[in-house]
Amino acid sequence: MRLSVIVTTYNQPAWLEKVLWGFSAQTFQDFEVLIADDGSDQVTRTTIDRLRPTLLYPVRHVWHEHRGFRKCEILNKAIIASASDYLVFTDGDCIPRRDLLAVHRAHARRGRFLSGGYLKLPLEISERITREDIMAGRATNYRWLRAHRVPRSRRLARLRWGPRSAGILDLLTPTRPTWNGHNTSTWREDLFRVNGFDERMEWGGLDRELGERLENAGIRGKQIRHRAIVVHLDHPRGYKKPDAIARNREIRDETAQQHLTRTPAGLDRHLATPGAPSK
Repeated sequence: MRLSVIVTTYNQPAWLEKVLWGFSAQTFQDFEVLIADDGSDQVTRTTIDRLRPTLLYPVRHVWHEHRGFRKCEILNKAIIASASDYLVFTDGDCIPRRDLLAVHRAHARRGRFLSGGYLKLPLEISERITREDIMAGRATNYRWLRAHRVPRSRRLARLRWGPRSAGILDLLTPTRPTWNGHNTSTWREDLFRVNGFDERMEWGGLDRELGERLENAGIRGKQIRHRAIVVHLDHPRGYKKPDAIARNREIRDETAQQHLTRTPAGLDRHLATPGAPSK
């Protein structure tokens, strides 16, 4: 089964470059990458064009003009542009461990979405990681990160477990699976079933709201946070707006209270025939 990987970005070309190297190091290689770009400047496009001939997979740059925070809209456009039946989502500041795509593919099941995990790195280590560190697997290696003074934590400890132990921990964890933009996956047709991301939403819960509609539609989450891991590079977050977060909370409350499965502001906005999966 071929995969489509959707990577979001906005004006972080140095971090995006490290992420794209991370996908070149994957043990599973039958995939495409779509970069869902919420209006980055020319530097990001130049970076992608420079890297494209060196990468081991096809890359498509899905871009629209920057007019404020429109992450949900560019994600929907990338979903429509995707060529595979199964989609993996991550962010342009998250380096995947070498087995990330193999794990998502192995656990893909009809009627389910997969909820992976992450480890947030300090800024100093985020900047220090090189292409060689990523290709050799050091950037997601427990001992290497500890040697570079990454503090001990439960999330760091996930990098120590083998597949069997990690699977047991995923079964035992009390944390419920949620749709996480940094590391999650599902079937393309299920995203059309719920009309994709809600384009009324800005930063703050937009990923969770999609997962809640999937759950309402009978598509259950499965926890793979100990088995599928990315390391999250640090950076400032200037897009947090209290008023937008409050509006997002209202939308999520409505989704929960009315048991909604579809958003009125999603994929249909970009399709000639509303509701029809397009390839």
